[in-house]
Amino acid sequence: MSDTTPASRAQALRALLEKYNRAYYRDDAPLVSDAEYDGLFRELQALEEAHPELLTADSPTQRVGAAPVEAFEPVRHPVPMLSLANAFSDGDMADFDRRVHDRLDIDAETAVDYIAEPKLDGLAVSLIYENGVLVRGATRGDGSTGENITANLRTIDDVPLRLNTEQPPAMLEVRGEVFMPLAGFHALNTRAEKYGQKVFANPRNAAAGSLRLLDSRITAKRPLALYVYALGQVEGVDVPATHSATLEWLAGLGFPVNPEITACHGLAACQQAYADFAEKRAGLAYEIDGVVFKVDRLDYQADLGFVSRAPRWAIARKFPAEEVPTLLESVEFQVGRTGALTPVARLAPVQVGGVVVSNATLHNMDEVRRKDVRVGDTVIVRRAGDVIPEVARVLPELRPDNARLIELPQTCPECGSKVETVEGEAVARCSGGLFCPAQRKAAVLHFASRKALDIEGLGEKLVAQLLEGGLIEHVDDLFALEPATLARLDRMGEKSAAKLVAAIAKARETSFARFIYSLGIREVGEATAQALAGSFASLDELMAADAERLEAIQDIGPIVAKHIVAFFAEEHNRRIIDNLLEAGVHWPDPQPAGAGAETADDLAGNTYVLTGTFEGYTRDELKARLQVRGAKVTGSVSKKTTAVFAGEAPGSKVAKAEAAGVPVEDQAALFGLLAIEEQAD
Repeated sequence: MSDTTPASRAQALRALLEKYNRAYYRDDAPLVSDAEYDGLFRELQALEEAHPELLTADSPTQRVGAAPVEAFEPVRHPVPMLSLANAFSDGDMADFDRRVHDRLDIDAETAVDYIAEPKLDGLAVSLIYENGVLVRGATRGDGSTGENITANLRTIDDVPLRLNTEQPPAMLEVRGEVFMPLAGFHALNTRAEKYGQKVFANPRNAAAGSLRLLDSRITAKRPLALYVYALGQVEGVDVPATHSATLEWLAGLGFPVNPEITACHGLAACQQAYADFAEKRAGLAYEIDGVVFKVDRLDYQADLGFVSRAPRWAIARKFPAEEVPTLLESVEFQVGRTGALTPVARLAPVQVGGVVVSNATLHNMDEVRRKDVRVGDTVIVRRAGDVIPEVARVLPELRPDNARLIELPQTCPECGSKVETVEGEAVARCSGGLFCPAQRKAAVLHFASRKALDIEGLGEKLVAQLLEGGLIEHVDDLFALEPATLARLDRMGEKSAAKLVAAIAKARETSFARFIYSLGIREVGEATAQALAGSFASLDELMAADAERLEAIQDIGPIVAKHIVAFFAEEHNRRIIDNLLEAGVHWPDPQPAGAGAETADDLAGNTYVLTGTFEGYTRDELKARLQVRGAKVTGSVSKKTTAVFAGEAPGSKVAKAEAAGVPVEDQAALFGLLAIEEQAD
């Protein structure tokens, strides 16, 4: 039977919290969320209060942080750098206010003045000035002894090297928080990713890691900032009578003071300030994890004193935890509008960031495998602002014996089509693009788009009405719509309905390439559709082609070939294609590859520029035809340009071509090259 006495539990909690402290404060690599740590810390506090004989001098409840790293010279703080007690609710704040009144012997109806400061998520530092000159900077460390990081702190622009006064104090110690603004953090990680370097998990880690670099030249390149919030030891000057006035004085000496700091007259004002900071939190240029409230009068602070690790005159009101543990009960797969399958964790409901969460994204199967997530695991759920909650990590030590691996389904949970996976791609997708209910809105919009069947007037809102009203299910249903039915829709009317039906009827006549493009096959754009249309004598021949046959076509590689084969192999897609043909969608018989040209890639090595308008064709369509033949089509003229084809109302590219000695040809020359018959006047 395991030893579960209060003494053994307290010993285990002390060891665990000390481990977490070292990881957080010394190694800058947190092992648990704030919520987990706070819960364990409160449990140990409760045990020590219930059993005073268990309290030890080295308990985490009696000191702050962890010992300094050996790489830096240890620094003894003249005045200990204390931590703060935490509040997690309005009730905790009310208890704090009541204790302040009781200890100061102030009537409960008399409001105490407090100062509300954003609780920055950075690294606490001490700056010591002698006769106005910075002589030493240190981390908080364990509260009594920190690390000498003077050289690194000197690199931060916000840190004054000399005080802005002609009569400086003989000695002045200022406390503050070094942090990394979000913009700088994202820029730092972007550069790290570009050069294959390690990225930081969050701005706090980035700031702490930057301050502990042994080479201050690297620290100087990091986007660090500072806000000061308190005094330590002071000699040779009379300090102001209040905390707020002290901050103003420090600002006058050249120290940066957070402009968001707010004065609060009484408890109700504190509660309102907390709500205001919670609302503006997402819009701040830096991360905060709560609000610190301090009694404003310094004589009151002196009277209130402190307990072993925290002042009685201040408290940190934490925002609701954004990372909490819960049980992963099952996993379902959702299908997005592009066919991507996303694993979604169904969780035992838990409050995260002030919201009850029962679902969280697992992103994709690569992430599931990387994090080794299994059904039955205890997982840490993360939620930040309005971001969709995610499973951040697993607690493997709590994994039950019957935990189950998560398997990717072989068929789409929405339509039963085969799920396609591509080696090297993290996302798996449903292959039933024309049929799948989850993809049908995107499929209809693509089918009707200008470069596909070009159905004028069929926009996103109207497609949504048609689908939600059950008037269509798939793209083939568009050709059965009648004016009387459409006229009953919002903002349609008889005239608009008739116009849309006419546009749909007109779309029946198209080209082979446009039809291929309209199907929405993954990674089959206009140029690839043109290449396919120029390489197959019929749609049946294209649908029957295997990957080897497709890969023989220029610019079609194995991945695109696999997408094409998978699309036409899906019975649902073929059924809708048959329905489209029965509805009258048609095109002229395709010209076989080489019709009007020597080979399918006879223009390889040539570079062309198109400018102006061309009769019956868009520049994109002509560009695709040239690319099918192996040519390169660019948007600018250079000495490497083979020719510029100018249609009606050409732009400045003609003059540039003439200046560069590049031939300028007309529409007739282009159409002749492409074997396009010009329309007679």
